Amino acid sequence: QVQLVESGGGLAQAGGSLKLSCKGVRAITSFFNPTTIGWYRQAPGSEREQVATITGDFIANYAESVKDRFTISRDNSRKTAYLQMNSLKPEDTAAYYCNLVTRDGRTFWGQGTQVTVSS
Repeated sequence: QVQLVESGGGLAQAGGSLKLSCKGVRAITSFFNPTTIGWYRQAPGSEREQVATITGDFIANYAESVKDRFTISRDNSRKTAYLQMNSLKPEDTAAYYCNLVTRDGRTFWGQGTQVTVSS
């Protein structure tokens, strides 16, 4: 069973940066490489929303609210995906979750990491 472990959350000031990591634990490379990795976030009282995704072919997509501020990347040799968050805003405050989707549609979620941006 694949386990996704997020890290890198914390407290940042508005305008600051944080980098989140999502490591696929117990995932072999041949399993991890073709998957689509996504970062989602959920603020209190709000629905979970997609922030960014990156396919196995390294094609990235972003929500409009984070374009030009966040960058998603992946290092398949480390079975890890990243979310570099720059120019943070208080409205970026949320629990951030890593998601992995296999080509046959299986979905895995991490436990989440909290990001808090102060004004």
